[in-house]
Amino acid sequence: MHHGLHRLFAAVAALCLIVGGTQALAHDDDVRIHGVAVGTQKLQSLPGGAMQADYGFSERGRGDLIHARWTLDAQGLPARYEAEGNDYWKVPLAEHFDVTAGKASWKNRIEVGSTDWIAPGAFYLPANAPPEFMGVLARALMKAPGRRLKLLPAGEAWLERGTHLAVGGHTLTLYRIGGIEFTPVPVWLDEKDATAAVIDDWFEVLGDSLKASLPTLQALQNAADHAWSADVARRLTHKPAGALMIRHARLFDPRDLTVRDDMRVLVRGEHVVRVDPDDTSAAPPDTEVIDAAGRFLMPGLWDVHQHIAGVDGTFDLIAGVTSGRDMANDNEPLLARVKRFDNGTELGPRMVLAGICEGTGPLAGPTPVRIENLKQAQAAVDWYADHGYEQIKIYSSFPPALVKPIADMAHARGLRVSGHVPAFMLAHQFIEDGADEIQHLNFIVLNFFPDVKDTRSKDRYTITAEKLQDLKLDSPEFADFVTLLRQHHTVLDPTLSVFQDLYSGAPGQCAHSLCAMMARFPPVTRRRLLSGAVAVPPGREAVYAQALPRLQQLLKTLYDDGVTIMAGTDSFAGYTLHNELELYVQAGIPAPEVLRLATLTPAQVVGQAGPSQRGFIAPGRQADMVLIDGDPARNISDIRHVWRTIKAGQVYDPKALEHAMGMSP
Repeated sequence: MHHGLHRLFAAVAALCLIVGGTQALAHDDDVRIHGVAVGTQKLQSLPGGAMQADYGFSERGRGDLIHARWTLDAQGLPARYEAEGNDYWKVPLAEHFDVTAGKASWKNRIEVGSTDWIAPGAFYLPANAPPEFMGVLARALMKAPGRRLKLLPAGEAWLERGTHLAVGGHTLTLYRIGGIEFTPVPVWLDEKDATAAVIDDWFEVLGDSLKASLPTLQALQNAADHAWSADVARRLTHKPAGALMIRHARLFDPRDLTVRDDMRVLVRGEHVVRVDPDDTSAAPPDTEVIDAAGRFLMPGLWDVHQHIAGVDGTFDLIAGVTSGRDMANDNEPLLARVKRFDNGTELGPRMVLAGICEGTGPLAGPTPVRIENLKQAQAAVDWYADHGYEQIKIYSSFPPALVKPIADMAHARGLRVSGHVPAFMLAHQFIEDGADEIQHLNFIVLNFFPDVKDTRSKDRYTITAEKLQDLKLDSPEFADFVTLLRQHHTVLDPTLSVFQDLYSGAPGQCAHSLCAMMARFPPVTRRRLLSGAVAVPPGREAVYAQALPRLQQLLKTLYDDGVTIMAGTDSFAGYTLHNELELYVQAGIPAPEVLRLATLTPAQVVGQAGPSQRGFIAPGRQADMVLIDGDPARNISDIRHVWRTIKAGQVYDPKALEHAMGMSP
């Protein structure tokens, strides 16, 4: 949906600031997503030493708009902060912070608080700030003792100094801010300690004079990030010296939904060698033994809808996800990341790749793969096929007239075809033109409301909530559509958690899919995950309240009618998959069957269930497994209690991985 925007608070524009009373110059910068210009940030000095930032971007009809003003004290700490505007989902916001008479007070849509202001003070981290505010934090940390600062409302940040680069007569230095996100947040400063640039997996914010140096900045920054990730992987990946034996496990088999007590599994290298009942015999002398002590052992989970970025791979392993499918990304960096996953220099699951194909226009998704004609379509399909992608994903602005020809091109190269149903097209037409799979359950709903033609903006979610109350699951039209799905063996990737977070909360509240985990996250992560819901129009509360239950009813009906369903999240990696599976069980699908559609079903659908592959635990299969405290075949919520994750015969301790991500116990 808007994966990657979670790094927004780390974005720092190339601006000159007032710090400690130094005069600043007004400055404008572009905000880009994967190289596509989507907005600007403008900074100017105000009378009395204050600063003002006007920041906004728009992509696919969504995007932040923030007007902020602030003043700093001699230590570079915020003395006052005011902001108003709207968040990514266009929900209005207002925020205020100041220090008066020795007391710091703040109010925003997330919290209201105050504390005595004790020297040397603390840095107020706004709930909604323009990207530049991370530059303010970097400079304050440079002034702080030991380059560490307490944060308000909570937490602590620190600053690390990295590599240097000479560019256009200036010397830039890479600094990394720790303690606010799962990984250090990069900030480039010049020789006067003014912000020069910021680059992350999603955003690129820098001035015209540095655009030509962007590849160099990216390379140096990526080298620092990769070194950090490689160190985590080296320390927290356990590779047995010889064989590995798991003993006394309760083994779940998704082929027949059975659970067998007191089983043992022998692994050599990356593959399972033997699966049989346990006994009192000793393990071979070169074998490391894991005593499962009656824990639930199942195949590794799949998340079939991801947009891998940052440390998503680590959170997959924490949650027992050993296989994932990336459903659109920045292509070259993604390929490099998957190589690191595979060679063990970065933590992450095995990946299947879907390459995005989009059209043009103001609401087109943030990708350079924009297609307007058959020649461009063929070039995109060939590039993806030549680079190991296994399917293409058609996006919302894609020209409907090109769906059938690009589907033929993809199928000729052995690729699957899936995606959003393009605007001005209905789901049944998308399927008839060659789509093998549809992402997001809302596009199934909209198939029955042909008056909704333009689905490129966020309205495709709000309109779905309104239309669900009129969807007739017992109508002849619905029965005919289900028959079409079965005849074409169309697969659905529902992403129910996305709709739960949109419809079942309020702006400023925690996302339902992550509420259980939020208190353990670093400060900035906690804050930015408190704004995922749409604002319910006045008087429509009952309509939105019924949206998720109606979607669950739709899902259960489709499942009962024999439509293939796979579990994907399109959201926060790892933990959200657990929530997704809980929603399926709440919809009425039995827990053992839900475990199957998150293990064996995706392995079969995407072609990874052949000899020496995945999906179930048996001799010759890849050693991807999860040990769980509890029995998710009886209580699906036990899926949250992952004790060990095993990928390719290597063992990971989720608690140790969480600690490395800066999470509290």
